[in-house]
Amino acid sequence: MGFETEKREGADSILRLIGIAIFLSDDKEPDMTTGSEEKGSNMKKTSKTQVNRNTKRVRISTRILTMVLTFVMAAGVLAGCGKQDANVQDTLIRIGSMKGPTSMGLLSLKEKSENGEAAGQYEFNMYTAADEILPLMIKGELDIALVPANVASILYNKTEGAITVIDINTLGVLYMVSGNSEIASMEDLKGKTIYLTGKGTTPDYVLNYLLDANGLAADCTLEYKSEATEVAAVLAENPDAIGLLPQPFVTAACAQNEALSVVLDMNEEWEKVQGEGGSRMVTGVTVVRDEFLEANQAAVQNFMKEHEESAAAINADVETGAQLVVAAEIIAKEPIAKKAIPECNITYIDGEDMKQALSGYLDVLAQQSPEAVGGSLPGDDFYYVSK
Repeated sequence: MGFETEKREGADSILRLIGIAIFLSDDKEPDMTTGSEEKGSNMKKTSKTQVNRNTKRVRISTRILTMVLTFVMAAGVLAGCGKQDANVQDTLIRIGSMKGPTSMGLLSLKEKSENGEAAGQYEFNMYTAADEILPLMIKGELDIALVPANVASILYNKTEGAITVIDINTLGVLYMVSGNSEIASMEDLKGKTIYLTGKGTTPDYVLNYLLDANGLAADCTLEYKSEATEVAAVLAENPDAIGLLPQPFVTAACAQNEALSVVLDMNEEWEKVQGEGGSRMVTGVTVVRDEFLEANQAAVQNFMKEHEESAAAINADVETGAQLVVAAEIIAKEPIAKKAIPECNITYIDGEDMKQALSGYLDVLAQQSPEAVGGSLPGDDFYYVSK
């Protein structure tokens, strides 16, 4: 039975019920008098009978009208659910993500989608750099993208506020790696050389913020490399060197050289500076084009639900997750993937918690360099906080 046919039949049923209610609520009364001889002693009895009948009629009418209203409301809810389900099932969402931790939380959903087990319809595309994703979002060739947090802010400014962030998918993935066992705190970095990827990148901003907050900005030398693999190569040659690396490069570097280990977790150092209730170090977020969100809110909300489940799945079942990560060519070997996944801080945070964590993080980056967030901080409309 088609949806339009159901609507017509439902409307007919409602009209019939309303007709019955009107008929039963008709206030016409039968002639209660039979002659003058009855008008005396029977007047009170007749009046009482009439009142009882009117009361009964009103009660019946009220019940039926209540039933009609309940039916109408239920029909409206069911019709709304039908439209929502159809929107979710019929709307294709084109998703772009970066090859790395930000994509890991999607892999379970991707597998479900390929097996026809997902509630929504998805098309997944993975890219090696954020620069590939930005123009596709601007041109409307992608609907949802998983990108670095500061890139989301840049995209917001480039599109004049035409994108919205719906969740945090990855927290901090930066770790200080070295074979020098004497390094146990930020203070131990004083007078040391630290190797990290390119100047003016997120790792650079994060490290400078933490060094400054600990009073070490003038006491450390920063040596920049173009890629994380170059930093890992320095550590391989000289284990006593100190390198700032993201996952999964951290796990790979330590697996290749047993002398290396994580000496500082940048997430922990960030939270020490921020204190309770402060921002968190955010690596990846998920954004949606506003035009797509406005037209397909039910489909986007369903994606958010399935994204949350997918992120939870890889954290709960690391062995299966490692297989998916290797199949997606994010990490080459399963043993390394198994060790890396728990350290990648794959998560799902939305709503007010997302806004608090992300807005404070972007504020820190903006203080380091406004260009890091696209020139200015995004407005409140950047954050999707459903009512």
